[in-house]
Amino acid sequence: MKILVITEQREGQWNRASFETLAAAQQAARDTGASISAAVMGKGVAALAKELSGYKVAEALAVEHDLLEKYTPDGYTLALKQLIADSKPDFVFFPHTYQVRDFAPKLAASLGRGMIADCVALRHENGRLVFVRQMFQGKTAADVVFQGEAPWFASFQAGCFRGDQVEAGSAAVRSFAVDLKPEQIRTKPLELFREAKQAVDLTQAPIIVAIGRGIKEPTNIPLAEKLAKALGGEIAASRPICDEGWLPMERQIGSSGQTVAPKLYLAIGISGAIQHVVGMKGSRTIVAINKDANAPIFEVADYGIVGDLFEIVPALTEELAKGQ
Repeated sequence: MKILVITEQREGQWNRASFETLAAAQQAARDTGASISAAVMGKGVAALAKELSGYKVAEALAVEHDLLEKYTPDGYTLALKQLIADSKPDFVFFPHTYQVRDFAPKLAASLGRGMIADCVALRHENGRLVFVRQMFQGKTAADVVFQGEAPWFASFQAGCFRGDQVEAGSAAVRSFAVDLKPEQIRTKPLELFREAKQAVDLTQAPIIVAIGRGIKEPTNIPLAEKLAKALGGEIAASRPICDEGWLPMERQIGSSGQTVAPKLYLAIGISGAIQHVVGMKGSRTIVAINKDANAPIFEVADYGIVGDLFEIVPALTEELAKGQ
């Protein structure tokens, strides 16, 4: 069995979810004895491929072409069809990013194959891999298996595997040249979404301070913003805060917002509805502050503080300032 992991980089910077997907592949390999190839696409990506070769994979692939410098669904689909034909993997794994959501279904459909998207876990059972997907906004989960002939495609939700626990190793780097022509690229890349004014990609933030209804009114948001600044993190919110327009929608965490997995997630005045929890439960360390000792958020928190956020948050900010 062979697994091909398609990593994601943008302007020479890794998307952290790439290594979480590599961790998923390594788990599958331990269970099945599969070999892993990891590929990075773009222009001038030899250094990134070299970095991939430092992990436990059979080979690291640099898929390069001038027309891959900027992402396009046509370019990525055509390039990956050639790579898949050469590598002949059984499984192709992706991080479940906005970019992957754009091109991976197109790729799978062009090959007449199925795709299981946004997986939160996998296991080896009865000689085959079983993929787990959340349903009904995280209220339940379904086991899904592939039918038909390989290759099979799957993407993994951010935070479901620990990217910092990817096993190290040593592998050869192989350059893979693809055949692309300008007339095959039907779309023209514009500015990246995250570069738009006030936009933020919370999936890449190592520390997030999130607020919920407990903040009471927008004039209290600066309390949380000061704490986020002291921690060197980003401010975020549950859906009601963004629905009210107190923070922009791009800062919403949850099933209808962004899915994040930072090193530290500080939930302030958030009750912990399932729609919010599915978007942050993969965080490495979760700290919750809520005056309700029975709030559901404490069920997923690593550390919980029962008390008045208007007393606790300023005190935390003050102590952090002393240490700077």
